[in-house]
Amino acid sequence: MPEQKADDGHRDFRGRGLLINILRVFHIVGLAGISAAVLGGSGDVGKWGGLMLVSGLGIIALDAWANPLYFRQAKGLGTLLKIALVALLVVWDAGRLPLFWFVLAFSVALSHAPGRIRHRQLF
Repeated sequence: MPEQKADDGHRDFRGRGLLINILRVFHIVGLAGISAAVLGGSGDVGKWGGLMLVSGLGIIALDAWANPLYFRQAKGLGTLLKIALVALLVVWDAGRLPLFWFVLAFSVALSHAPGRIRHRQLF
């Protein structure tokens, strides 16, 4: 049964952290695969991008459910931008390499930014 914290509206359920970590494992496997495909030119970008998409959407769904303000915060909007950029990376062969490095740098910067930046409510 979901439990809701009275102070900030966040929700949680038993096992959510474990489920997110399992999804993160698949997400990183997808990242490793798409990295090898882009850097090695193997052409399996769609398969690995699909794994990243499915696992990433699972993570987003859990994060958005737990935090009703998720899509109003920098991390939520940044994540939507990353989805669009990875989709572009999958279909845009000519720009794949520079876009790969941009998305990688953007992702690291966003996920490791201080909480006051990641959780900043933009609207």
